[in-house]
Amino acid sequence: MAPREEVAYVTCTYRSTCIEQPDFLATVDLNPRSSTYGQVIHRLPVPNLKDELHCAGWGPACGCFDSGAAARRNRLVLPQPHLLPHLRGGFVVLDGDTFELKGNWEGDCEAPPSGYDFCFQPRHNVLLSSAGPVPRVALRRFCPDDFKKGIFGRRLNVWNLSCRRLTQCFDLGEDSLPLSVRSLHSPDAAEGYVGCALSGAIFRFYRACEATFIADLIISPDDRFLFVCNWLHGDIRQYELRRGCKPRLVGQVFVGGSILRGGPVTVCRDEELKGQPEPLVVKCKRVCGGPAALQLSLDGKRLYVTNSFYSAWDRQLYPSVLREGSVMLQIDVDTDKGGLCVNENFLDTAAMAEEEPGTRGGRRVPLSPGGGRGGATESSTLLQELRGNIS
Repeated sequence: MAPREEVAYVTCTYRSTCIEQPDFLATVDLNPRSSTYGQVIHRLPVPNLKDELHCAGWGPACGCFDSGAAARRNRLVLPQPHLLPHLRGGFVVLDGDTFELKGNWEGDCEAPPSGYDFCFQPRHNVLLSSAGPVPRVALRRFCPDDFKKGIFGRRLNVWNLSCRRLTQCFDLGEDSLPLSVRSLHSPDAAEGYVGCALSGAIFRFYRACEATFIADLIISPDDRFLFVCNWLHGDIRQYELRRGCKPRLVGQVFVGGSILRGGPVTVCRDEELKGQPEPLVVKCKRVCGGPAALQLSLDGKRLYVTNSFYSAWDRQLYPSVLREGSVMLQIDVDTDKGGLCVNENFLDTAAMAEEEPGTRGGRRVPLSPGGGRGGATESSTLLQELRGNIS
């Protein structure tokens, strides 16, 4: 059995605030028996200002808790888009020992115009990457008209893993903006999901008989559940997965969003809700913003969520997040019948540096399990959506 996680590493940024301090990596205590449970126990600042730390470079394979090799993987790579505004959708390779740049993974192959996330299945010799927004666009205010100009990505790209060659591209629609892409955890599985932020759609992809992948979208370690967070709508959803079948909604919880009762948005028609959700208050603090990033524990029973996406978009759509700082919540997961519930005893204000209330929290949240084994495990459940089903 996987050991319970003891700490989480959260990327935190001051960008788009008035605070001239470097971003930092916060270490959060996740041990419920600890006197510092739910608190930041360490802050590691980065050397430069206005970096906009966005995620932590740790893949699911790095978090194999029962592997001796996993214990040697003790590095986190913290990319940020601010200094990389003009890169295309290819891949760069770093030396595993020195971390020096070795070159482009795709070699002479023409890379897509933009890139965001990727997953791969070595047994099927395939790598899939999503388009995402062009970095220079992500660092400014969100403009819905940008997709009409071709600035937002709209493709799911399929690569030959051994040849490092782009073999297929699927157009998911001009208003799609595919972000997180995940394959099932089983190494033999030839299917997965990609989430589209603007359209709010989830596409399933799978290998067809003629050895191509079809777009038809992370996923719990046992491949039973798919989790989705809707940043604008404000809810987290849990879907039950069955091979070859349409995912079935089995859990839903609101942790903020733009359609809360008393907020700026009035919902005229909603086929799912009877009324607008009530604001979420945890430990006497009202939670602002919407769910932007997820991380699932190795046993699949605890889902951690942060509520900041890009700082410029936060300022535009959820200005209270910049004023009050973002938070990390724990969502308890029913792994038997399905179901989500906010843990009222956990509220981490890692984003809110004690000396500066304007500090904001990060997105992707690697977890470090206890028991002296393994390291951090990259989120298999990250999916941001920028538009909910609001009429």
